[in-house]
Parts: sequence; structure tokens; C-alpha cells
Amino acid sequence: MKLDNLTNRLSELKIEYAKSESMSRHTTFKIGGNADVLIKIKSVSELKQVISITNELEVPRFILGKGSNLLVSDSGIEGAVISLQGIDGIEINGDTIVCGAGASLRSVCIAAQKASLSGLEFAYGIPGTVGGALYMNAGAYGGEMSQVVASATAVDADGNEVKLELSDMKLGYRTSVFKNSNLTITSITMKLQKGDCTEIKNAMDDFFSRRRDKQPLEYPSAGSTFKRPEGYFAGALIEQNNLKGVSVGGAQVSEKHAGFVINTGNATCNDVLSLIEKIKDTVKSADGVDLEPEVIFVGRK
Repeated sequence: MKLDNLTNRLSELKIEYAKSESMSRHTTFKIGGNADVLIKIKSVSELKQVISITNELEVPRFILGKGSNLLVSDSGIEGAVISLQGIDGIEINGDTIVCGAGASLRSVCIAAQKASLSGLEFAYGIPGTVGGALYMNAGAYGGEMSQVVASATAVDADGNEVKLELSDMKLGYRTSVFKNSNLTITSITMKLQKGDCTEIKNAMDDFFSRRRDKQPLEYPSAGSTFKRPEGYFAGALIEQNNLKGVSVGGAQVSEKHAGFVINTGNATCNDVLSLIEKIKDTVKSADGVDLEPEVIFVGRK
């Protein structure tokens, strides 16, 4: 009944939604059962309306970017999954870029390069949204979001807008204040540096070619499966324990890069979770190192 009330209200407000939507279509892992309702937000005002309605009807909600760091339960996600990909505007003013949380990192990197703005080269090829990247403080090749973000706006659990400065965000290794709060990022302001358009493009192309050469981009995955343990590299620990190529069902430790668990075509969430536990147990037993997943599990248990 709650879901029927929700979809009726969404229809009245002409907010786009889909019922029983397979999350395998909305994650880079290509894994996951159905979301009860997937809502496609196109503006901050729509987001506020949806927050208000879900609060009133007591419907659980989950915020979705491009699903690039998610492992969704085979039993799906209860309540409303709110996709922010429609909040994707990009504005450039001098050396500042303001973009919607749903803008893809790729499109923002290209916009910066065309404006001869340097600082985001590291992010080219990371398959996520800007909001998701800030949420995780994503990084690669010596760069991370904390180096370029100046401020952000968010909406809290009651639908109120909040502005955060860099110091408010508590950005650390793959973490931020957003991971432990009910704040939904809506826009990000980044401060970059003027540079040479050609040099910036060459750096972006170099980073992307390194990713293509070293990472199993030809298979669905959620990127690096584990966080980097202090003093070690997760991929090296996994490889030295002869786990490359090891499979559980359709989930496999990539033979190209042991730090990636890939979907060889028909992997379930349970396959991936079982393989992650096998890797953790093996590395803990052999090396005494606790591997912590970087991938976020969501959905029904």
C-alpha cells in the first residue's frame, strides 16, 4: 500500500519512476535484484519532493549515482532507489567548475580539459558520478577528490539544503562525512588551475591507457574490490596467495589484476560475497592482514 501511495504521488507530480526495476541494469557489476521503485530525479526540487513523500509514507530510500562501487543483493532493494543522474549540469567560471552530483566524472574531466583547467586528470576513466566520487573521496594515480573540491551543497533527511566547505567534509581514504550521515550531495564546486589544453589531454589519455592496460575493463566489476591495507597492496597480497583466476560461480578474481573481482557473465551477489570471504580468509591466514572491502553492499539480506 505504501508503494502504491508513493507511485500515485509520483505520477501526480510527473516525476519519472519504474516499478520492480532490476538493479543489474544500474550497476557496473551488472548484478542485483529488483528495486521496489526506481525514481529518476531531474532537479533538486524533485529530490526535495521525493524526500518529503518518502518521509511521510515511511518508505526507505537509497541514493544512486552510476552504481560503480555497489554490490546489490540478489533480493533487491526495499523501498525507493533515487537516481541522481538527471542532476548533471556543468558550469565553468574562470578556474572553478560547478557541477550537479549526477554528472559523470568523464564528462566533467572533458569539460575541464576543453577549458584548459588542470587538476582532474587523475579522475578520467573512473566510472562514476561526481557525487559518488566525493562520497567515497575517490582517487587514483596520486590524485583524489579532496585535492580539487572547494565546497558542496546537499539536502538533509528533512529536505533542507546545506552547504559544506571542504573542512566540513572530513575527507579521508575512501571516506567522507557523507558516508555516515543522511546528507544527499546535490552539487560540487571544484577549484582547478589553468593549464595547457594539449598537455591536460595527454595526461588524461595516459591515465586512461594505464587503466585499460592493467585493469579488466572488458568485464563488469565494481572497480577495486578492497581498500589498500596500510603497508601493503591488496592486489599483490591476493596474487601471492595464488588466488588469481579463482572463481565462485560466475564471480572470479581477475587474471589481469588480482585486486578486481569480476562478473564473468552470470555472477550473483552471493557468488561475489562468497569469493570476497574466501579472499579475506586466505590473506588473513597467510599474511595476518585484514582486507576491508571498498565495494559497498546494499539491499535485502
